[in-house]
Amino acid sequence: MRPTQILQKGRSAWKGPYFVSFPNLKEAITNHTTINTTARSCTILPNFVGVRFGVHNGKEYVPVLVTQDMVGHKLGEFAHTRKRFTFRQTKRS
Repeated sequence: MRPTQILQKGRSAWKGPYFVSFPNLKEAITNHTTINTTARSCTILPNFVGVRFGVHNGKEYVPVLVTQDMVGHKLGEFAHTRKRFTFRQTKRS
């Protein structure tokens, strides 16, 4: 079985997609528990759909609910590592 074109972004075809085996994946599907992980480069597979992951962004675990549209992407794409910068308006007297 060869990986599909969607799952081959940025990786050799003979290697296949990079993913981490989660031993508590079946438990998370049935009990709707969160799986905390630091594997941001893990490719989202079709059997991850409906699972809630806590993806580490360097400071905390960001909750990510996997949907069908996320298949083939990486977990780290949905947990931003940088805060949004906004200009503060200063008081002028």
